[in-house]
Amino acid sequence: MTVHARNASAREPLVLLTIAVLCLVLSGIRPYDRLTWVMEVLPVLIALPLLILTYRWLHFTPLIYRLILLHSFILILGAHYTYARVPLGNWVQDLFHLARNHYDRLGHLAQGFFPAIIAREVMIRTSPLKPGKWLFFIVLCVCLASSAFYELIEWWSALIYGAAATDFLGTQGDPWDTQWDMFLALIGAVAAQLTLARVHDRALQRLLTEPEIDI
Repeated sequence: MTVHARNASAREPLVLLTIAVLCLVLSGIRPYDRLTWVMEVLPVLIALPLLILTYRWLHFTPLIYRLILLHSFILILGAHYTYARVPLGNWVQDLFHLARNHYDRLGHLAQGFFPAIIAREVMIRTSPLKPGKWLFFIVLCVCLASSAFYELIEWWSALIYGAAATDFLGTQGDPWDTQWDMFLALIGAVAAQLTLARVHDRALQRLLTEPEIDI
């Protein structure tokens, strides 16, 4: 890789961070419900500072930062409108004559898909685990545990805020919403590893063999 290409690669996280912050600010302008907006974007508000603080110690592959940005888009869009009111979900609902807005289903699928590759990279780089069946299984366990913990957060929110947390919960009257959420996170984690594992392995190999570049 040329020096110019390496410098461009090193600057990419800063560019992606700028885009994420800009989208976050725009989504915070007159959201449908301010409390729901705060609760929905909280993962982004936590993740961005952590990524900045840990960059020197454990900066990820460009693939990871791109996936984080895509996941942030889904969270930020859902936060602005609330998941049950996202226009894209309404359009799909009308197009296929569905009983509900399924944007939240996409959100929980993403909750397994994107974190799966992040967890995969962290474990490959910080533990004795190597690509294979055990890594695949443990990544699934991490994603399911994260999804279950998120459902606990929704439950606690309902206990604390009562009816005010309805838009955050986004159940839309489905008594099996919690089970669907965790199942979709599982499907997302499986799909991510089946489709991106080889791409991720190549990205890791490039990262670990290239010299460090300060930005």
